[in-house]
Amino acid sequence: MSRFEALFEDEDDIFSGSPQSKYWDIAKQVSEDLYQYDFDEIMTKIAVMEKMLMQQHNEDELNRIVESYALMHQEEIELHKKSLYMEYAGRLIYKLSD
Repeated sequence: MSRFEALFEDEDDIFSGSPQSKYWDIAKQVSEDLYQYDFDEIMTKIAVMEKMLMQQHNEDELNRIVESYALMHQEEIELHKKSLYMEYAGRLIYKLSD
């Protein structure tokens, strides 16, 4: 279980919306420079993961693997996405306090 999954059992009561909507609410409140910097960090992480995986698979094969995995594990992926939205929202809030 990821860090934030327990929070999603009754997300509407806790968050007055989904983790995705809360992330975007927070993102709209931070400065554009802070948001762009944080988004660039996310893109760097994605680029590194893709490059690591492409050492094992070519790009087309990797895309097929990702699509297939996403279809076969939809519920698990949705829970993890919610966790990531909360993690990244927390990072934006933390950076606001710096």
